Amino acid sequence: MRIPAHSVCTAIRDDIVSGVFDRGSRLAEEQLARRYGVSRVPVREALRTLESEGFVTTRRHAGACVAEPTEQEAADLLEIRMLLEPLGAARAAQRRTEAHLKVLRGLVRLGQERARRGQGEDLRSLGAWFHETLAQASGSPGLTALLTQLRHKIAWMYAVEQPAHPVESWAEHGAIVDAVARGDGERARALTALHAERAAAAHRLRRQERVRTSQHAVHTASVRH
Repeated sequence: MRIPAHSVCTAIRDDIVSGVFDRGSRLAEEQLARRYGVSRVPVREALRTLESEGFVTTRRHAGACVAEPTEQEAADLLEIRMLLEPLGAARAAQRRTEAHLKVLRGLVRLGQERARRGQGEDLRSLGAWFHETLAQASGSPGLTALLTQLRHKIAWMYAVEQPAHPVESWAEHGAIVDAVARGDGERARALTALHAERAAAAHRLRRQERVRTSQHAVHTASVRH
């Protein structure tokens, strides 16, 4: 049975994000095919997709390699997410379903409970699930896909510190859900923008020695997003 290229793409992307493949390292089709137990055809298709997403670049005489983003490119991703997430929340206030609200409220309850107990690892996965569901509630597949891709790339480039006050962070999630439930798009947008700004301040570039310095370097630790 032929393994679909999107499954191979997901596997390669996950290995890039988790650091299995270092930035700048070569991605040989034959080696990848052996690693994932597939032919070279889906690997080739997957690499083309990953190149369009910015995870892979093609070099002369070397072929496909893991991309080496600049500090400016990394900073841009946070700014783009800060523009798109509030838009998604505003749309969710108009388009969400009862099923979306049920999941969002359940996640807020779990998040608040785990925050009180100090269970940080659970909070990471719950937070990702919350924002993914909020994006889906926007009713815009294109916007949801963009936000998903942004999350992958930001996870690849940044380490995220745990919020100093997780209970307050999850209270912000709850306020966003309340605004979405009331259909108040402007309040949902404003609350999400504030939440995204605070979250961006906790991002630190991973392994900065491996990140190329752009011509106009940005010190993301000091930039307010």
